[in-house]
Amino acid sequence: MSGTANVRERVSIRQQFSYFIQMTRPGVLGLVLFTALPVLALSQEGLPELKKSLMVLFGAALCGASCSVLNAYVERETDAKMARTRKRPIPGASVVPEQALILGVLLAIVSTLFLWGIGGLIAGAVGLGTIVFYVVVYTIYLKPRTVQNIVIGGAAGATTPLIADAALNGELGMGSFLLFLIVFFWTPPHVWAIALYRKSEYEQAGIPMMPSKVGDQPTRWRMLGYTVLLTGVSLTPVMIGYMTEAYGVVAALMGAWLIWRNIGVIRAADNVTDRSFFMDTNYYLLGLFGMMVLDAFLM
Repeated sequence: MSGTANVRERVSIRQQFSYFIQMTRPGVLGLVLFTALPVLALSQEGLPELKKSLMVLFGAALCGASCSVLNAYVERETDAKMARTRKRPIPGASVVPEQALILGVLLAIVSTLFLWGIGGLIAGAVGLGTIVFYVVVYTIYLKPRTVQNIVIGGAAGATTPLIADAALNGELGMGSFLLFLIVFFWTPPHVWAIALYRKSEYEQAGIPMMPSKVGDQPTRWRMLGYTVLLTGVSLTPVMIGYMTEAYGVVAALMGAWLIWRNIGVIRAADNVTDRSFFMDTNYYLLGLFGMMVLDAFLM
């Protein structure tokens, strides 16, 4: 009997660990970490050794995980009201809220100390600042109060290139700042696409999102405005010599494609196309930053 009990305990621990991993939102975390790769590829001293690269990515991952877990704790009641989030570990009663809070705080402490240790004070400060901004400024203050929540709060999701630059080089360069701006301008059309096809859920949860306040079509036009700005910003790394003309050509073509897809969203004016555009924004970001990494080997 004791052997069976031990097996059950091990399974329980394993399952509990999987719930903790779920709260870090691995899919989103992977996309966020992908934006750090160009910084590693374009390091001032050439491509860094594998160990250093993995340490930088690990530190950034700890920071992102802390943001997600603390967000899950703060928004546990809101998550329970939305179909797409009500099965997450806390509203699904798989994780006790206090456990999530403790885990999130521990991750914040460990990530800050780890980034400080491998990259210095600036790296630790940017990592901690990201967590505080995402949790306090965006999640607690902006998100329940203003339709501009993601426009301002999107800055937190764009800091990974800055974290990587600081951890790797001990400073913040213009190149990583431009990557920050690209992700910053990419975020509103990406999130507003979700807000369009999940409009009723956000309304039920009491979260003010652009479609509910200004209407669906005005939101789609705002998305187009940001997509055009994004395309322009994506070309700026070429202007300062951070990327080559080859990247510039690809960035222009990808920007034109995303603008064309956004125009299709306006013309279709339906949630099926909104959802498709949401996926398009993911493909765009992966393609653009993938080209940046490839471009590093062309310079």
